[in-house]
Parts: sequence; structure tokens; C-alpha cells
Amino acid sequence: MRDNDSSDIPQTTAEKIAQFRQVVTEAVAASDTSAQERQHPKGKLTARERITLLLDTGSFVEVDEFVRHRSTSFGLESKRPHGDAVVTGMGTIHGRQVAVYSQDFTVFGGSLGEAAGDKIIKIMDLALSSKVPIIGILDSGGARIQEGVIALGKYGEIFRRNTMASGVVPQISIVCGPAAGGAVYSPALTDFVIMVDKTSQMFVTGPDVIKAVTGEDVDMEKLGGGLTHNKTSGVAHYLAPDEEDAFDYARVLLSYLPSSWDDDVPTYASDPDREITDQDRKLNTVIPDNPSVPYDMTSVIEGVVDPGSFLEVQPLFAPNILVGFARIEGSSVGVIANQPNQMAGTLNIDSGEKAARFVRFCDAFGLPIITLVDVPGYLPGADQEWNGVIRRGAKLLYAYAEASVPMITVITRKAYGGAYIVMGSKHLGADLNFAWPTAEIAVMGGQGAVNILYRNEIKRAEEAGEDVAKVRETLANDYTYSVASPFLAAERGEIDSVIEPAATRTTIAKGLRALKNKWEHRPSGKHGNIPL
Repeated sequence: MRDNDSSDIPQTTAEKIAQFRQVVTEAVAASDTSAQERQHPKGKLTARERITLLLDTGSFVEVDEFVRHRSTSFGLESKRPHGDAVVTGMGTIHGRQVAVYSQDFTVFGGSLGEAAGDKIIKIMDLALSSKVPIIGILDSGGARIQEGVIALGKYGEIFRRNTMASGVVPQISIVCGPAAGGAVYSPALTDFVIMVDKTSQMFVTGPDVIKAVTGEDVDMEKLGGGLTHNKTSGVAHYLAPDEEDAFDYARVLLSYLPSSWDDDVPTYASDPDREITDQDRKLNTVIPDNPSVPYDMTSVIEGVVDPGSFLEVQPLFAPNILVGFARIEGSSVGVIANQPNQMAGTLNIDSGEKAARFVRFCDAFGLPIITLVDVPGYLPGADQEWNGVIRRGAKLLYAYAEASVPMITVITRKAYGGAYIVMGSKHLGADLNFAWPTAEIAVMGGQGAVNILYRNEIKRAEEAGEDVAKVRETLANDYTYSVASPFLAAERGEIDSVIEPAATRTTIAKGLRALKNKWEHRPSGKHGNIPL
């Protein structure tokens, strides 16, 4: 008869666990060593090293660690490493839960097959059900050729989940290597794309195919490198000099964002000064006496938000408009501002699309929108018209009109024509609109108005031999001080008040406190049809 001494069972179980741990530890160590030998010489980290840098120390819980690709994959029967080209799991950033997947270029070139696709799909579903941000670290040659349509199908399922998660949880893509072919559309569907200079590329069609089809000779970096997508195409939102900086930017970015659309906006302890300070009074000298002289709107932003809190997004693309996150009295806000020292702050196709997407992101996740306006109008030119400035420029108008979060707008120097309406005007639904005494709000500037309204007076001055330039200046000033005056706009209720520049910070802070519980009822429907 067998002895029922239960002490044998724990011992046997312990031995099995110890044996299993040893096998796993040796396999992981061998895999990591091999991966490091292949990645580090290229200036790249391994998939697991990237997760370690991104997440809080010791917080990562891996999912599907031992999944292997299906052995029926053509040509891959003898190669079945654990993980199948992607590491997935959950962890924390600043103590807040996130879902993450990191593609492993050292396994089948990071290519996506059935098993790897299922792992990513599973972690995205988990993120959606848990209402936590999704962070994808991309380093992949694209769909796994050996698995054909199955691999393509998994991309389609990932794209669908990117779309389902849009506006529900924040999505961040960190591109640390290639993202080619259909693979580029997953990051394109996410909210923010971070690229690493010189080591990351994104393109639908590679240089070899382009040369074969069109004869155009272009290298990978120029075609789809980090600088190209940050400065020219606008696909990316931040260009990191190395991977460590990319992960640091992602961590800082997340500190401004709620975990989901119905979560509270992040708020940090703050001891705000509610009286006008000497630092505030520096804003009184920002605007140059000459209306044609540019200035840096960044100095205005930094003067109205919590010190050191402004995090710019897409700084290299369409620099004539600034967008980014900041804090006011410790609470996150989104900031949109014209930049007078770039193209005089005019709006064009690129700046309109950049700002429109940012406004819609802030609205989706409940972040109040602060708009600082100094815009002379839209950039004129046949190129802008032919490329659809009407249709594409309407995106920003649509975004502001659709937004239901608290919105506060301050006009610092000028707001002319349709650009005045588009930049967070009261007519599009902004809650509070203010102007500095230097502001001009009109259909056009004084000099342009003179050419239309006072052409007869100018002609008579020419015939009489008078100083035409002086006459023109006098008429322009009269127009500015009468028709374009911010006090006239305030008198008619088009803006709420004319404020001293030094009072901007305290005025915005008080406005946000008053709008804290804002709620809007909108007509029901499936969704609007933004002019894409």
C-alpha cells in the first residue's frame, strides 16, 4: 500500500518548478545574448531591453511568453523560438497601468505571422477591456511572407482594433526600426508616432520597388526616415536622437493623458499664485511696437502655463502653428497657438491638419483647449488652392466646432478673415474669448482695407501731390482703431473682455475653474462626416 505522506507531493512539485525555471532561464538568457549581439552593433536595443526602459522597474507582466509559430509555416518548420517575434504584456508607467507589445527583429526579422498577430490582438483586446493605453514598439520587416494571406489577415485585425481603440484609450507607437508595407498603417492609426533618428524607417513601398517602377533613386532614410516623417510628411510627432530618449518622451507624454476617454484628466499637486506676479508682467513687453516684427509665441505659452510644463508635439512639422500639452494649476490642458516667427503665423494646409487632429484628440480625452491667436490669414498661392486648402483647411473648423471640452481663446495681436473664425472663435463654440489691447480683429488688416475702402481718397491724394504713403498710413490707422479694435469686438459681445497681457495666466486659470463641470448636449447620430 502506498504511503500517503503528503510531503512527497510538494517536493516533487518544487523539483518540477525548479527544473522548468532552469530551462526557461537558460533559454531566455541564450536568446537575449543572441539578440544583443545582433541589435547592439546597429545602435538598437532588444525587444525586452526596450520594455525595461519604457516601464517602471519590475512592473512588466508578460503574456503569451511561450507561444510559438505554427509549425506548418512554409520553410520555418525547424525554427520555432518562444515568443514568435513579439513580446507582449502589461506594466506600469509612473504607477499607471499600460499595455505594451515590442516586436523582436532578431526573430524572423520581426515579421508578423499568425501567432505573433494573435499575441498583439490579444494584448490590444486586454487593453480595451481594462481601459488602459496601448504602446506599440515597432521593429519589423512587415508581413511574414511564408504565411501569406494569414499574415495579412492579422494586420487587418490589428488595424480594426486600432480603430476601435481610437478615442477610447491613448495609443502610442514607438518606431525603433523598419515598418514597411501594410505594417505602417497601424502606427498611422494611433494617436502619436515617435521615431528614432537614423535607425527607424516607415514606407509603404521600398526604394528598390520605387526605382524599378518609376526610375526614382532614393535611399531608405530620405524616403521614410525619422526626419522625413517628422519634418516633411507629418506622419510622426517626435524625432528622438536615440531609443532612450524615445522612451523618455513616451513616459512624459503619458503623464499628461488620462488612461481612457472617461477617466479623469491627470492633475498633479500645485500651489498656484492667483495674483499677478512680476513674471506675469513680462508678457506686457512680448508684442513688438512694429506690427510687422515677429516674436516667439512659445514665450507667451510658457508665461501662461505652469513653469516647465509645456510639451510640444510635432515641433518640426508645420512650425507656423504650435501644438502641445501643458498644465495649468497642475491639471493637463492642450495648447494650440499660431507662431508669428514662422511664415508670419499664417495658416496653410499642413498647419490646419496638424492642429485639427490635435484638437480632436484633446476633445476625445476630455482635455481643455487653450488657443493663442496671432494670425494674418491663410497662406495665399495657387499651390495651396490646387492641393485642397478649402477641403483640408475645413478640418480645423470642423474640429473646433465639434469639440465639447472647455475652450478658452486669447487673441494677442491680430486675427483676420476666415482665420479668425477658424482659430477657436466664440462663433465655433469657444466658451471664453479674450483679447489683448494690441489685438486687431477684422476681415483684413488696415493696409489691405485701405486699398479697397479708400481707393478714391488715395487717388485724390496722388493727384494733389500729397504724401501718399502718409495718407495711406493715416487711413489704415483710422480703420485699425475703429473697425478692427478689440474694444469694438468686446462691445458687440464677440469677445468676453480685453485684458492686460499680464493677466492672461490668472484669467485662463479662473476660466478653467469656472468651466470644470461643463456639459453639452449634442444632437444624436452615429458620427459626423469630417472633410477628410
